Amino acid sequence: MNKFTYTIALLSTAFLMSCTTSEKDMKEKLAKVLKENPSILTEAIEKHPAEFITALQNAAKNAQEAMAKNREADEKKQLEESFNNPLVAEIRSDEAILGPKDAIITLVEYSDFECPFCSRGNTTVNELMKKYQGKIRFVYKHLPLSFHEQAMISAQYFEAIRLQNNDKAFKFHDEVFANQGKLKEGTAFLDSTALKVGADMTKLKKDLHSDAVKNRIAADVAEAGKFGMQGTPGFLLNGVPVRGAYPTEYFVSLIDELQKRGKIKI
Repeated sequence: MNKFTYTIALLSTAFLMSCTTSEKDMKEKLAKVLKENPSILTEAIEKHPAEFITALQNAAKNAQEAMAKNREADEKKQLEESFNNPLVAEIRSDEAILGPKDAIITLVEYSDFECPFCSRGNTTVNELMKKYQGKIRFVYKHLPLSFHEQAMISAQYFEAIRLQNNDKAFKFHDEVFANQGKLKEGTAFLDSTALKVGADMTKLKKDLHSDAVKNRIAADVAEAGKFGMQGTPGFLLNGVPVRGAYPTEYFVSLIDELQKRGKIKI
């Protein structure tokens, strides 16, 4: 028996001493073996590096597969819970909404204008709005991340324009995401975009730093935090949370599942 095989056998023996040995006892005995005979392991590794690396790689692969299975099981459990106990976002009377206000499907987004994943998420939103036209409403909320320099001020522009006109606010929203790279130009780009969508610039500048605008954004951020939305984009599809820029097909699968469960009827 070579030392590598002997080491494996020794370690196995340490864990399988008896059926009544507790996990704690096994760990203590294994620790004692390695502490008293460290050369057994090190010499085995030195003399049989290929076998050790293979064993290590297999162990890492098995661990990753186990973690993936556990994560998948946790996600399924959380998804099941969200179908049964959907999260309820506040839909304010003057909310920024696209689509019928009484639509059967409600898609709420917590977003950051400077986030590249939110730009991808916006494409998904547009595809869903087209696919379920007349049956879906989209609610846009804010979650500007601190490391995006233009995120907060962009959110303030959106809200200031929303105070004037909902449609103009969404035109601003679409223009910013369509030209996201220009956000590096700061307020020069935001001003030109606001003018392009027909905003009253005098009123916009007055409202931009108002408490109404700042409190609105703060309320969105707080709500996102309450729902565990730490990154962007984050969505609620009829109360079912989707954390990340998932493809359109994923949202469609959730809508299909809601129909199967009798939660909605399209």
